[in-house]
Amino acid sequence: MQAAPVRATAIPSVTDALRVVESLLMSSGQRTARRNAWTSVLDDRRRAKDRAEALRVLEEAMTTRTS
Repeated sequence: MQAAPVRATAIPSVTDALRVVESLLMSSGQRTARRNAWTSVLDDRRRAKDRAEALRVLEEAMTTRTS
């Protein structure tokens, strides 16, 4: 009678499992951080455009008032 073949598979340790979970969460977190950063850039551009427009309107109002 022959012995059944033994399969040796390494059982992942708790540390290995935590590293996998951490890597998955970090990649998601990085995507979120990049998305938030880009949203901030777009908001800054919009505010700068609004400031420039407000300055133009104020300067125009001052020149028509003094003329």
